[in-house]
Amino acid sequence: MKVVIITQDDPFYLAKNIDYLLDQLPKDIEVPACVLFDVSPFGKKESFFQKLKKTWKIFGIAFVINYGFSFIKNRFSPETKIRKVLNKRNIPIIELEKAINNPESLKIINSFEPDVLVSIAGNQIFKKPLIELAPKGCINLHTALLPKYRGLMPSFWVLKNEEEKTGVSVFFVDEGIDSGPIIVQKEVVIGDMTQKELINYTKRLGMDAIKEALVAIKEDAVKVIPNPQERMTYFSFPTKNDVKEFKKAGKKFY
Repeated sequence: MKVVIITQDDPFYLAKNIDYLLDQLPKDIEVPACVLFDVSPFGKKESFFQKLKKTWKIFGIAFVINYGFSFIKNRFSPETKIRKVLNKRNIPIIELEKAINNPESLKIINSFEPDVLVSIAGNQIFKKPLIELAPKGCINLHTALLPKYRGLMPSFWVLKNEEEKTGVSVFFVDEGIDSGPIIVQKEVVIGDMTQKELINYTKRLGMDAIKEALVAIKEDAVKVIPNPQERMTYFSFPTKNDVKEFKKAGKKFY
């Protein structure tokens, strides 16, 4: 079975976890290519200085300094570079000149004959032609227990709302937001984890869930878990006031 991964060039969490996923996949699941977007933590393309200004305004100077140092450090570490991970495994990198839903982009992706598309932190909206491009479907990882906490930054919101547990969900992508049928779901007890620790933990657990989902798809053994609209909650990017409440609840970013 051929799987094309769709992800972004994240400098913090993704490289080591995608490397781990590729190690865990059975030999009969092949990754012939990976679509790699520029990193975009706000869900859309913005300049570096726009991102820096927005981060400073919402999260404060200490947050910017901490992640700024991490960003610089990671840029010089092969373990945090998705390109290095893919190159060492001889997996071609697809860098699309046009939006992913553009017919030319779809043609490029389809040339690798994927049976399944796997979105890991993909930062573009998927439309029907892309969703239906691969015969066995398009799946996505979301680091929350769907149908709760659809949308952006679930690790922030579960901490702010003082949830006792969270988790990961791998689901079939449809034209909604995190609304497709769930294939695999795994729970996590949050305890006293910081947001950084929670992201690290759920990203790794998410790779195990993706592997489990792909094996189930390959073996035609998927047992769908409902993702009901009437039970969903949705969260967007936090505001400065949300960050104040996060800290007031005794939660920590790192």
